[in-house]
Amino acid sequence: MTRIEVPGYEVVGIRADNPGPFTLSGTNSWVLGSAPAWVVDPGPALAEHVEELVAEVTRRGGLGGVALTHDHADHSEAVAALRERFAGAPLAGGRGDVEVRLKEGVRFGPLEAVATPGHAPDHFAFVTGPVALTGDAVLGQGSVFIAPDPGALTGYLEGLARLRRRRLEILCPGHGPIVRDPVSKLDEYVAHRLDRERRLVAALGAGARQVQELLDAAWDDVPENLRPAASITLAAHLDKLAGEGRLPDGVERPPVWHPSQP
Repeated sequence: MTRIEVPGYEVVGIRADNPGPFTLSGTNSWVLGSAPAWVVDPGPALAEHVEELVAEVTRRGGLGGVALTHDHADHSEAVAALRERFAGAPLAGGRGDVEVRLKEGVRFGPLEAVATPGHAPDHFAFVTGPVALTGDAVLGQGSVFIAPDPGALTGYLEGLARLRRRRLEILCPGHGPIVRDPVSKLDEYVAHRLDRERRLVAALGAGARQVQELLDAAWDDVPENLRPAASITLAAHLDKLAGEGRLPDGVERPPVWHPSQP
């Protein structure tokens, strides 16, 4: 179990022991405020992780509520266990069985929801003062896969722009270390997506139409074990080009796949 201290801010991260290709060193759960405290992304239902969250919340005077950046299991699985220990604590999320349904600008305790779809259609970041808790919209290292939901990639870039306009001092991501230069990181993320698009458009212009050809051209730096995730993001890029009238005929569609699959 790893504590992530954020000096100068009333926020602490507790990293779950669930490392992997998509969770990096583990899922970060965030606890902020006191009397009461608030939890963002309780994480996986690992007993030691839940107990550490309970202890931190108890030290801070009880639980005001739980907020989900999105409902993927590695961020939400421990919701039931945590709420069982703090009966009556409301749950906020973008979909599902929640007491507070999030949308842009909704406030939940000290948190303001900022729509950041792309990784998932129900994805939100939370801003509290100069701090943003970004879930899987912005990671501490590497990039995220974009799910090919309608308008996903366009929505993702718009979400990054919304965060970019805030006067943020620190990002607390769902995976990886904290980010102390939000502007540079957000600019890096946008530039990364636009570079993928540029390389994809060039490959299409050169006649590439098959999934593996397009991955070889625009995702050649991705390790083999992450190629399926890259194909998800490829589909989102193809959707964006199609919506803009820039996708040629005859382009192969990547197969449906989710990182929970082997």
